[in-house]
Amino acid sequence: MAKPLVAIVGRPNVGKSMLFNKLTGRRVSIVEDTPGVTRDRIYGECEWCGRKFSLVDTGGIEPGTESDMLRFMRRQAEIGIELADCIVMVVDVHAGVTAADMDVATMLRKSGKPVALAVNKCDSIGPTNPDVYEFYGLGIGDLFEISAIHGHGTGDLLDWCLAQFPEETGEEEENDVINVAIVGKPNVGKSSLLNRILGEERVIVSDVAGTTRDAIDSFFENEHGKYCFIDTAGMRRKSKVDDAIERYSNLRTINAIERSDVCLILIDANEGVTEQDTKIAGLVHEAGKAAIIVVNKWDAVEDKQTNTMRDKEADIRGDLSYMTYAPVVFLSALTGQRVDRLFAVIEAVFAQNTSRITTGMLNSVLADATARVQPPTDKGRRLKIYYMTQAGTKPPHFVIFCNDARLFHFSYQRYLENQIREVFGLQGTPVRITIRQKGDKEE
Repeated sequence: MAKPLVAIVGRPNVGKSMLFNKLTGRRVSIVEDTPGVTRDRIYGECEWCGRKFSLVDTGGIEPGTESDMLRFMRRQAEIGIELADCIVMVVDVHAGVTAADMDVATMLRKSGKPVALAVNKCDSIGPTNPDVYEFYGLGIGDLFEISAIHGHGTGDLLDWCLAQFPEETGEEEENDVINVAIVGKPNVGKSSLLNRILGEERVIVSDVAGTTRDAIDSFFENEHGKYCFIDTAGMRRKSKVDDAIERYSNLRTINAIERSDVCLILIDANEGVTEQDTKIAGLVHEAGKAAIIVVNKWDAVEDKQTNTMRDKEADIRGDLSYMTYAPVVFLSALTGQRVDRLFAVIEAVFAQNTSRITTGMLNSVLADATARVQPPTDKGRRLKIYYMTQAGTKPPHFVIFCNDARLFHFSYQRYLENQIREVFGLQGTPVRITIRQKGDKEE
């Protein structure tokens, strides 16, 4: 059974993201005293009285705006409202009822969904703040005094939410979802690719670099499997990050890489691999994640010849020489060209990243490799390799036991890794090798 969904809506800067973070128990949405910080709808998980449900934080709604960005934000909020089982409208007790509050309340009443009015910033404990009574004029009867920063009143609000949810059927959710992070520098088409995959305007797409600021989770299922796509903010060079909001965004991108299973590293086909691309790919490699290099905007490349794609792939592999294991996919998020091929590649690299190889098979490959190329020697002392075993997955981690780790030259370690890849594939995933010598203690 799908989890119930609660949408948090309201005009800008009333404390929606603060409430969202308080209820989820972690800092998911960026909180800043600047209207319009949250632009897309952000999902998080919450649990109350043993019932798990999802929360969605939406961008501030300004009904009468002429700004393209604010219109986009309103559309995202409307989609969140359409999907929700119930809605929490947040208002600011200090600001009183504004014209924007009245417009939002009118829009919510028309939705036909159960709506609670959370009067935020009631931070003191004691008698009811008389300013609260003004908000009954919005025509939303279920009113709760809350403090998003301290958590006062949120228990009653959550009790109300639980009362609006459909009855549980007892069916357990399957946990076979592949988490896919879409990463890259600003304006390479990450949000466009996500919208193309989902077939809806899930995130805001704009030619303005930096439009996406949070890491956005989107669940998707098709004949290939179940996925959670994470659209991240484009990572700029540190010298270009000049405000607190963007620093938070970069941290969230790094966090999105950490919690993903597969990373799609987007590169602009016209620009090729830039210095920033190599840094982002390096983060994915160091995190040990399965990776796919996605060359977007292939439709915009002019004068394509028979070998254009092959030459471009060779250039990319030369620039990202430490990621020769990662497959390269050329596509266009704008036209949808080859986007459908991504799923088979995602499944393949995920399988390789989580694969296990028996100790017997590994040592058979090891014996063959050492017979072909003898282990190195130093000052008459030869490296002796006793055996190899797999210690873990995500990524595949192999431990090799030998007589002296100092004799195990890096080039010979790379040779053994290449032999393992040649036999077992392991395409799309980095490989970790730990060298242990006789007498080493387990960590």
